[in-house]
Amino acid sequence: MSTMMPQFLQRPVFRTVGELAAERGVKAFVIGGYVRDCLLGRECNDIDIVVEGSGIDFARAVGEKLGHNVSYFPNFGTAMLMHEGAEIEFVGARKESYRRESRKPIVENGTLQDDQLRRDFTINALALSLMPGEESFGELVDPFGGVQDLVHGIIRTPLEPETTYSDDPLRMLRAVRFAAKLSTPELRFEIVPESKEAMRLMADRLSILSVERISEELGKMIASPNPSMAFRLMDETGLLPHILPEISALKGVETVDGKGHKDNFQHTMEVLDHVAEVSDSVQLRWAALLHDIGKPATKRFDPVVGWSFHGHEVVGSKMVPVIFDRLRLSIDMSKYVRKLVWLHLRPIALVDGDVTDSAVRRLLFDAGDDIDDLMILCNADITSKNPAKVARIKSNFELVQQKLVAVEAKDQIRNFKNPITGEYIMETFGVPPGRPIGVLKEAVKEAILDGLIGNNFEEADAYMRRLAAEMGLNEK
Repeated sequence: MSTMMPQFLQRPVFRTVGELAAERGVKAFVIGGYVRDCLLGRECNDIDIVVEGSGIDFARAVGEKLGHNVSYFPNFGTAMLMHEGAEIEFVGARKESYRRESRKPIVENGTLQDDQLRRDFTINALALSLMPGEESFGELVDPFGGVQDLVHGIIRTPLEPETTYSDDPLRMLRAVRFAAKLSTPELRFEIVPESKEAMRLMADRLSILSVERISEELGKMIASPNPSMAFRLMDETGLLPHILPEISALKGVETVDGKGHKDNFQHTMEVLDHVAEVSDSVQLRWAALLHDIGKPATKRFDPVVGWSFHGHEVVGSKMVPVIFDRLRLSIDMSKYVRKLVWLHLRPIALVDGDVTDSAVRRLLFDAGDDIDDLMILCNADITSKNPAKVARIKSNFELVQQKLVAVEAKDQIRNFKNPITGEYIMETFGVPPGRPIGVLKEAVKEAILDGLIGNNFEEADAYMRRLAAEMGLNEK
């Protein structure tokens, strides 16, 4: 366990909070994720302080003492202030009870012990006393063995898991998220078996959650250092079909006449991790997660060639906005992910064929500013149990990347803007808006992408005038 705890307790604000608590006759503790991360040796600037009394009144007093503005959230009984780069939230100790049909608790004032009992996991129930005195300040309050659970990498609920998850089903997703977030190559965090079993039995309780809370947890899972671990755990515990049935549908292998295909769920997890190794971009990780979602709908078996998934990139790209709308995620991110899903086979197709300048120009035109992300995704998509095959494809893929750089430097297609505008055509030939305008513009664009003319106004203008003459258009 880390020796960094004393260092983190040296924040002057903790002494200030403790002295003010003593003056007001209340007890104050720093609790939850800050304590957990300190013990793990991780820096954390989100600090939760629980007081046995009114958290809002106490936060107001702290704000006055430090000369800071305080934000109040009376509906939640919390208040927050910023101090020396840290976000400090104050809440009164409380105990909670739940109705089965709602995750909104009935809240009553309580003690620190009551507050720890309502916490989701033992590792998040750890508290440090901030009360003045050599024996009191920094005293660890650990009623559920949270420290030992941290040492052994265990995600466990303070109460019976059925009670914890029934009270607030979001905690099932939080268990998955913390396992993925906290795991390192040295220490893998595991959800205890009885907790996994409770999650399998209670997965349908997720239906009472708001879409926004589910999506928030999903985003944190995808942003974690081990995103595939989160989705494998959701699959193992039966949560995945309730959250992303499109990913669950990728599971399994069919065999006909001795011919099988790869498990597309396992492949997707590999691709997701490969992307996560080189990029922190959440939207690129979403693209990795969804890149093959069109495969179940397009799976076909041919006795000669075996299994195929023709057109899965098109089908998958159409599924993306439906998923993002259901999860109420960003429209801009939906457009980005849809584009990458639609294009994710194109660079690989170049690997298998002749890498012509024309094909590269069209890829640059279609991908635009997202070409670099697309290449990361496609490189991650090269998976096989045959190392020689992977090495060969990656070698060819490197040639495609070099060609992209060369063509882009020469032709500047990435942010292509047609040198010929509709207004210019109408002014040159004195014609009103109509079909000929679109025909000429499209012809110029295609000529540039095919390499027939350069991506510049002079060549485009000359080409347009020749074609216009063939169409019977005369200059003014």
